[in-house]
Amino acid sequence: MTGRRVLITGATGFIGQHLTRRLAAMNAEIWAGVFPQEPEERVAALPAGAERLPLDLRDPATVGDAVARSRPEYIFHLAAVGVTEPGIDPLTALTVNVGGTVALLQAAQKQAVERILLLGTAYEYGAREALEGLDPFNFYAASKAAAWAFARAWWRVAQTPVVIARPFQVYGPGQPAHTLLPSVIRAALAGEDFPMTPGEQERDFIYVDDVVEGLLVIAATPGIEGASLDLGTGQSHAIRHVVERVWALTGAQGCIRVGALPYRPAEVMHLVADADHTARLTGWRAKVGLEEGLRRMIDHGRQTTDDGPRRGGQVR
Repeated sequence: MTGRRVLITGATGFIGQHLTRRLAAMNAEIWAGVFPQEPEERVAALPAGAERLPLDLRDPATVGDAVARSRPEYIFHLAAVGVTEPGIDPLTALTVNVGGTVALLQAAQKQAVERILLLGTAYEYGAREALEGLDPFNFYAASKAAAWAFARAWWRVAQTPVVIARPFQVYGPGQPAHTLLPSVIRAALAGEDFPMTPGEQERDFIYVDDVVEGLLVIAATPGIEGASLDLGTGQSHAIRHVVERVWALTGAQGCIRVGALPYRPAEVMHLVADADHTARLTGWRAKVGLEEGLRRMIDHGRQTTDDGPRRGGQVR
């Protein structure tokens, strides 16, 4: 990626910040698409060399202008709404996540783009055995599945070099404070009780650094246009066991209040990546195990103070 022109939408988000810093370390020429109402502190956290571009996925004109100005060789499309909002309004999800993706794909046709990497979500799968493997269980996941369908159609109709990456349970420093592991770690370090669901959901936890490396490998792998690839470890862990592990690693004094919260409506109980398929196509596998990743997050939690909202036990 050294010297290559890269456009990142959602550059100020959790994964976007990690990806942007990694590309800056690789001396890529970075163009960061920034929502006009993005908090200034998030924009200020972008690497100094990254060129900021106003980009509102609800407005095809700003999307087209961002692509025209950046003239990207690579596009990482990470921007979306509803990632940690299971109750997202369906029309908002449709407008931003689907309409914004279509606008981006349309604008990219005018540029010599080598690869467009669209970030999906594991929640598009839902129950894997249903509907040929796609069964989104909330409006966010449904909008991402629809964006995938448009991307596939663009690849078939116009040979657009798009690849879809579906990350699983991503965690790491900088994750939104109200999501699962930041909430667990904050409560553990503060000696507080932690209310949660029964915790029988099984998730494939993948550390954010592994996700970033996976995205870079997928972007650079030739001959996989149109493919959908999972970013996960291929191993699942019950939520309750992960919370208990954080308690053990921190010596927490509070109580884990298992079953204090209900499951979400239509909760999917098992999600695990097809890591072998991704490895066959790209050679990439996750390297950071759950134990090591938890220790890194706990160390980060000890070094920082977070006064964000507290909403325990919900799987994001």
